[in-house]
Amino acid sequence: MKLVFERSMPGRGTRYLPDLDVPVHLPDAAARQAALNLPELPETETDRHYTALAGQTYGVNNGFYPLGSCTMKYNPQINEEMAALPGFTQIHPLQDPETVKGCLEVMETLEKFLCEITGMDAVTLQPAAGAHGEFTGLLLIKAYHRERGDMARTKIIVPDSAHGTNPASASMAGFDVVSIPSDGNGCVDLEALKAAVGPDTAGLMLTNPNTVGLFDPNILEITRIVHEAGGLCYYDGANLNAVMGIARPGDMGFDVIHVNLHKTFSTPHGGGGPGSGPGGCKAFLAKYLPGKGVEGSIGDVRSFSSNFLVAVKALTYILSIGREGIPAAAENAVLNANYMKEKLKDIFPMAFDKVCMHEFVISMEKMKEETGVSALDLAKAMLDHGIHPPTMYFPLIVHEALMVEPTETETKETLDEAVSIFREICEEALANPQSMHEKPLHTAVRRPDEVLAARNPVIRYDFEA
Repeated sequence: MKLVFERSMPGRGTRYLPDLDVPVHLPDAAARQAALNLPELPETETDRHYTALAGQTYGVNNGFYPLGSCTMKYNPQINEEMAALPGFTQIHPLQDPETVKGCLEVMETLEKFLCEITGMDAVTLQPAAGAHGEFTGLLLIKAYHRERGDMARTKIIVPDSAHGTNPASASMAGFDVVSIPSDGNGCVDLEALKAAVGPDTAGLMLTNPNTVGLFDPNILEITRIVHEAGGLCYYDGANLNAVMGIARPGDMGFDVIHVNLHKTFSTPHGGGGPGSGPGGCKAFLAKYLPGKGVEGSIGDVRSFSSNFLVAVKALTYILSIGREGIPAAAENAVLNANYMKEKLKDIFPMAFDKVCMHEFVISMEKMKEETGVSALDLAKAMLDHGIHPPTMYFPLIVHEALMVEPTETETKETLDEAVSIFREICEEALANPQSMHEKPLHTAVRRPDEVLAARNPVIRYDFEA
């Protein structure tokens, strides 16, 4: 479709305001030298243009969205209604705290609930996203070792099944990253961990359940090994949706955590953002937290109280489903993932064919070797069937990976329909491999040159062209 600038015609448009009838006095430095280059369209054409754009946008309100490790769950409308209340929207972060007591209560209540759910003693809402929460938690670990004078602890251990942000956050915090392999069961290799820890170990970052959808059965042994070496344990809570209300990271021996309000706690994700990645810790680290105004704090990591309305939505979600609903959501997420995995495993090779948590990983490596059909080909084909494809090529420890997370908010009927589509595509790939390279056939954009798009992105409209 045409861009809005390409639809523009000089002199077209709708004017509701009269011409300015008072003098304007602006210094030359502040005055615009040329008119704004805005598109000129009548209201009807403008409306049609943006309605057409909206029609090309896919979200959980359109259909199945099994993006692995991202928990693209439904965001109840009540969340939006609460976040739109004037008492939450018509405030300013610099006004007198006495005038925003309700907002402060929202944040304090959410912090309390997050502590209870994660098993931590203190929480900060400042981090603006998951990776920002990781970075904040790592600064707590650094401050802890620095205050003890243990400056030799410069290394963070990260399993190879971790989220990609883990090593990036550790590096940004000034640590050296030590990667350790997974064992044959897709979990942390204990012998490799024992070999990696030492007097230079600052801590371990662990995603649990991990990125192949498995809860590590050696979790208590893992935290014990790291603690005995003098390090601290960081829990990447991005996959908390699978265990919330059932198992608490704080009870597993973890000292620091971040959670994703925009995943687990049902606030808009991606284009509907912004996100929020509160950080939690045990009591002995609480004095280092940002936003608490205490001596020893690492200092603020975000202006004011971060994305406040995201906190409102998360608290609404927690209060709506309650103490019984939190573990029920986790149980249903695990049930849906295992149901779908069992329905597919006779035709799709599972990377680890065992009881999974919230997600499972398919490996298309054998099919690609035998037919030339890749994970990307299958994902593109799904677009023609009106569903969003799963995550492709992640985690990196599984070749030709498709990571599927159906979430707890999908019905059995939706899962059965998705299973039928997955199977139909796989059968077509086996019967007619060449056809898969042409997919999708019925989308607004088919197969762009992804390498060219990544290396030479066109992000500005050329008015001179």
